[in-house]
Amino acid sequence: MNKLDLWYQEPATVWNEALPVGNGRLGAMVFGDISRDRLQINESTFFSGGPYSPANPDARAHLDEVRQLIFDGRFKEAEGIAHRHIMGKPYLQMSFQPIGDVWIQFHHQMNASPYRRSLDLDTAIATTAYTAGDMNIRREAFVSATAGVLAYRVTTNRPGGLFLDVALASPQPGEMVEHADDGLIYSGHNRKEQGIKGALRFALGARLLHEGGDLSTTPDTIRIRGANSVTILVDAATSYKRFDDVSGDPLALIKARLDAAANTPFERLRKDHINEHQRLFRTLSLDLGTTVSAERPTNERIAEPEAADGPALAALFTQYGRYLTISSSRPGTQPSNLQGLWNEEIRPSWGSKYTTNINLEMNYWLPDPANLSECFEPLIGMVEDLAETGKLTAQMHYGARGWVLHHNTDLWRATAPVDGPVWGLWPMGGAWLSAQLWDHYQFVHDDETLERIYPLMKGATEFLLDYLVEHPASGFLVTVPSLSPENSHPFGTSLCAAPAMDNQIIRDLFAGVIKAAGRLGRDDEFSATVTKALGRIGPDRIGRAGQLQEWGDDWDMDVPEPHHRHVSHLYGLYPSWQINMDATPDLACAARRSLELRGDEATGWGIGWRLNLWARLREGKHAHDVITRLLRSDRTYPNLFDAHPPFQIDGNFGGAAGVIEMLVQSHDGIIDLLPALPENWSTGSLQGARARGAITVDIAWANGRLVEATLCSARAQTVRVRAASSEQSVILPAGVPVKLSAIDGRLNAA
Repeated sequence: MNKLDLWYQEPATVWNEALPVGNGRLGAMVFGDISRDRLQINESTFFSGGPYSPANPDARAHLDEVRQLIFDGRFKEAEGIAHRHIMGKPYLQMSFQPIGDVWIQFHHQMNASPYRRSLDLDTAIATTAYTAGDMNIRREAFVSATAGVLAYRVTTNRPGGLFLDVALASPQPGEMVEHADDGLIYSGHNRKEQGIKGALRFALGARLLHEGGDLSTTPDTIRIRGANSVTILVDAATSYKRFDDVSGDPLALIKARLDAAANTPFERLRKDHINEHQRLFRTLSLDLGTTVSAERPTNERIAEPEAADGPALAALFTQYGRYLTISSSRPGTQPSNLQGLWNEEIRPSWGSKYTTNINLEMNYWLPDPANLSECFEPLIGMVEDLAETGKLTAQMHYGARGWVLHHNTDLWRATAPVDGPVWGLWPMGGAWLSAQLWDHYQFVHDDETLERIYPLMKGATEFLLDYLVEHPASGFLVTVPSLSPENSHPFGTSLCAAPAMDNQIIRDLFAGVIKAAGRLGRDDEFSATVTKALGRIGPDRIGRAGQLQEWGDDWDMDVPEPHHRHVSHLYGLYPSWQINMDATPDLACAARRSLELRGDEATGWGIGWRLNLWARLREGKHAHDVITRLLRSDRTYPNLFDAHPPFQIDGNFGGAAGVIEMLVQSHDGIIDLLPALPENWSTGSLQGARARGAITVDIAWANGRLVEATLCSARAQTVRVRAASSEQSVILPAGVPVKLSAIDGRLNAA
């Protein structure tokens, strides 16, 4: 049994059973059907529409009126004016699109037994193997990050036994533009959406290589008869260069990559692919123990509650999150969207774009602690783009400096408020992403990253300095209009002033930009201004039920949805460290009460957030109950995709991050080992986790207690290490592993 396999005894019959492969740019879902296999293809830059700006020139003239209505408690009136005058134009954004399909029709006996379909996370290869009559047939599919193409190879033990047809199809407007003896190319353009004309050209191509047998063609199909093996190379590309440039040549791009791959021996393609994948994937290993349920097919483990409890399934789910990160987010690609890199729908839920009031941020909670910091880079690239487009929105909507992003964006980096005031009139998306960039720096701690992210943080801060106004009653600086995503308060709308989450994000961003400026030795006057403003942000408050208040007023117990999926006001507990068990125990207790009142049942990503929050509260048993809930069949599909429902990948990433958070936490020069270890994971090990400060952490434990730990820091520093009730100051030389032992779970001083 391979602990890193997803495996099944039957083909995928629906999309959420198929297996994902990808290289960050090019993705595919592999179905493994015996008679007619399907490769459903995506390319990360294939969205609807074209370059556009939804910034609304009428918005600024109505801002002060909306603010005053909110201060006066006339919230519904404020919503009406915002709806009519302040939202972006168009009202909605563009959608991530499927680019097409490769269909492989097999001609052999259709009685297949035994049958096994699998995805090996360690090699990033999807395999279908079965026996048909007297033939053993094996298919392998992977998307190479080195060659840039998908490779699909079919082999058999019977010489001359392969008979198959290959065809391309696409739901997008276009036509077959090239039909060579050994290849097919379909080319077309993307769709218009929300009045924005489609401006992207695309190409989808397949190249066939065969050993033995004959090749022939029809107008739309390539036929192979009597081959020993067949290799199908697939690529897709668009004309996208950046959000304001669609001048690329997709035909030239795919032809160059397919030519190069066709001239490379398959075993070399396969070896280079595995080596590049394992360079990233093998940076972390995790063992939480096992039970007999781990020997069952993956879909059966999810379907049975007892099997979903298994520690090996939680470990597999965590490594699957890392696999999906590597497959959907590599330097130079688009960031992982709501479905990562994989989507078959012309009208996907929520456009399968980038929702920035939790979902995009959650997609990037995992890379740093999971030792995949390189995979964070696409998010930085996106924020650099948003800082350009968001500057116009800041000026036009608010008369402000800097840049702003609301609760959604797309390939074209739209930044205006969309969808409707009760969801979209939240000006904190750019601020949250900028605060997250600062947290990323805490993990990597290199000067190049700091130089790159500081202007982005500064621009988001400049916007807030101009956007904040003094509350007429409290005297605090407040964000208004704003909202607590996506929750309604008791007055029939969500619009308000200074919800708790806004204040918490501002504290993180302002503190980060002050520290960053100090480390870079610049902007003293600016830092002084930010410091003064930071002192005027309102504090977190505890409400009448002992809960952490979601709003400045104590409305929490009167809301229409007491079990709302969002837990926005708990940002301060996670992903932030403003609220914690040591420095702010009263607020931590209030956050715990809020979690109890809100409940554990939520959408997939909502459960993933709750998992991290319970881990921060050091509640190992409760955190384990939450991850078990996430892994059951109503919240996880047979292919381990998160069932929001429908599929959203943030639940995969948030859940995987939560498992690591249960085992290692780090902040402010402190590393906590096994802070939320449940009884069910009594013995295990974790190698390669990353802590803030650019520190790699290896730990092993038995009978619920730490046995040993090894820390290796990229720079010389001193940290405090905690385990159970013991704490030790540890000097870490640069690049030299330091081993700590433990007796009865307590650290043993060297």
